[in-house]
Amino acid sequence: MNKKLLVLAAAITVAYPCAQAQQPDQTDHAIDTVVVSGSRALSWLSETPQAIGVINAKTLERDKPKTMGDILNRIAGVYWNDLGNEQHSMSIRQPIGTNAVYQYLEDGIPIRPLGVFNHNSLNEMNMAGASGVEVVKGAASSLYGSNAVGGAVNFLTAGASATPTASVGVRRDNVGGYTRYDTAASDTWGPLGLRFSHYSSRRSRDNWQEYSYGDKDSFSLRADYALSPTSQLRATIVHTDLDAAMTGSLFENDYRRNPGKSLNTFTYRKDRTTRMNLAWEGQTTANGTSTITVFTRKNDHGQLPAYSIGSCVGMLCKGVINNNHVDSLGLDVKHQQEFAWLRSRLIAGVYVDKSDNPFVSDNLSIVRDAATGRYLRYSLANASNPQGVRDYQTDILNTAVFAQWEFSPLPGTRVVLGGRSDAIRYDYHNQLAPGGSVNYGAPDESRSFSHVSPKLGATYAIGHAGSAYANVSQGFTPPEVSQLYGKTGIANLQPSVYNNYELGLRWAFLQGRLKLDTALYRLDGRDTIVSYTVSPGNSENRNAGRTRSEGLELGLNYDSGPFDARFATAIARHRYLRYQVSSTLDYSGRAMPQAPRDITSFEVGYKPVAGARIALEAVHQGRYWMNNANTVEYKGHALLNMRASYQIARGLEAWAQVRNLMDKRYADSASSSYAGTGSYAANTQNQYTPGAPRSVMLGLSYTYSAL
Repeated sequence: MNKKLLVLAAAITVAYPCAQAQQPDQTDHAIDTVVVSGSRALSWLSETPQAIGVINAKTLERDKPKTMGDILNRIAGVYWNDLGNEQHSMSIRQPIGTNAVYQYLEDGIPIRPLGVFNHNSLNEMNMAGASGVEVVKGAASSLYGSNAVGGAVNFLTAGASATPTASVGVRRDNVGGYTRYDTAASDTWGPLGLRFSHYSSRRSRDNWQEYSYGDKDSFSLRADYALSPTSQLRATIVHTDLDAAMTGSLFENDYRRNPGKSLNTFTYRKDRTTRMNLAWEGQTTANGTSTITVFTRKNDHGQLPAYSIGSCVGMLCKGVINNNHVDSLGLDVKHQQEFAWLRSRLIAGVYVDKSDNPFVSDNLSIVRDAATGRYLRYSLANASNPQGVRDYQTDILNTAVFAQWEFSPLPGTRVVLGGRSDAIRYDYHNQLAPGGSVNYGAPDESRSFSHVSPKLGATYAIGHAGSAYANVSQGFTPPEVSQLYGKTGIANLQPSVYNNYELGLRWAFLQGRLKLDTALYRLDGRDTIVSYTVSPGNSENRNAGRTRSEGLELGLNYDSGPFDARFATAIARHRYLRYQVSSTLDYSGRAMPQAPRDITSFEVGYKPVAGARIALEAVHQGRYWMNNANTVEYKGHALLNMRASYQIARGLEAWAQVRNLMDKRYADSASSSYAGTGSYAANTQNQYTPGAPRSVMLGLSYTYSAL
């Protein structure tokens, strides 16, 4: 644990001593917020023994986010990393990366099946259709199953309004070529409520960055029907269609001299997703409520990825083009039973997710320009390399049972004991003749995994103003389909397991106007999957890594009168306990790459008159190593942003957002392939995803309400 972290933890411990425990008044507790993601049921945040960040509907409406990062990055310890056109990577108690260590949910249901994680998955969400976002930080597999290691991000769909409402909005920026249109309508007729939410965004080819167009259309439709005073139906459908260029990264010299350049002229991502849920909820026992959710999803992801281009010899390079499809049908059944004894509650259920996952890939031969380094054109390489084809289907079945018992053995305390047992089966079918000199892939097989994820936590009320908690939980990640079947041979892999330990404190000051939420954590991973080089040109996946992530998250929120402010920071250290990638290369004990020392944001807002607000935001990203050898460093950056809005008339609002106010040059992502041995060539080994220059976005929206 580094010195900064220890000093800050000690300061918090001294500043907020424990008071005599009291049974909290749950209708008037100064720190209380209702959340659903910590237990899969309505719960008081003060009685939830896990770090949870909450963004509510009021904040979404006020700040009108352009990207998911505008929503998520205000939560301490959460960082959504912008890769352009809603493509992204993530950092929650893990380095910034693309690994399958997060669970992305919509109303508590995973938006993708296990084994087919995509770090860009949040581009499948409709931001305009959300009423809030909750982020469970740390391992949460006891409730949400696989991949809930660094955290679980749960988007809550917006329900119908009680009276007729409708809205329309438009926004455009000056340098990004970005335009977006929003529409929404909602009403309730007797027992039936309907809500429609939509947005369409367009990023033209005429902007600060070459080859960076991006089109997205997204809509949500939600219906709620009251069957009786104690039961209801809820149906949702969400559809997104993204067609975007993959601008890719730049080498060192281009990043320094011409950050708007793109080496790519044909790379793309085309994601089309549809999700449908039908849920029945009703009282089935005395003080007991059951929920039955049937869900389906269809995801189609076609891409010619920029990150796959490499292995260049002269002016010829290699690449791939692929399509990954998911077709799912699932069932989630949950029962919540309240007991008077010890004010206890039992939440238990079963989960079944059956998914078909066909995958097709072809190798490409790519020609690049000698003078500029741009990739000009491509052709299929399979005529000269017949082993370059992959065509297979994996049938994925995930069944699980879960239970969580909550009780209060003493006044002011709440204990949570839970666990989930997951069974996973992959049925792999190679559509081609496996191995040999004709086609590429592994022979047909079936493989099963299982894992039990426990959780034990407790909260302790400190008077009216505070609550402390402790939590021990576990997360796991099964091998991804691509990790098992991406090569001719099948790797002998098992799930990776992560143990999470945390202590937290929530406190309210100034009659609840200022709120503190902080957590100290450690996350230990074992059997992490690494690519081990057996011999030059020959590598295989192995459960051979161990990692440790530890840090302090601190969030402060203030809201009173004309002023509001928020502060969020995460001071963290991520390192390899064991990471040997070949017989001669060992990174054990090194810091993990793309792991900033801190990620901090601060915003102060002022409301000069009713209906107006102006806010200034500062964002700081600390230094981090760009490579495993810890020899190449990104120096970090600090940015300023500004927001302003004004209510012109009833329902009519104008607003502006200025990003990168000081027009700083910075990188959204920086990495290096330098292994720490041999010669170092910055301009061929270092790569950067450049951040956008100063941009000004103007918007106008109108909302009609019958109230």
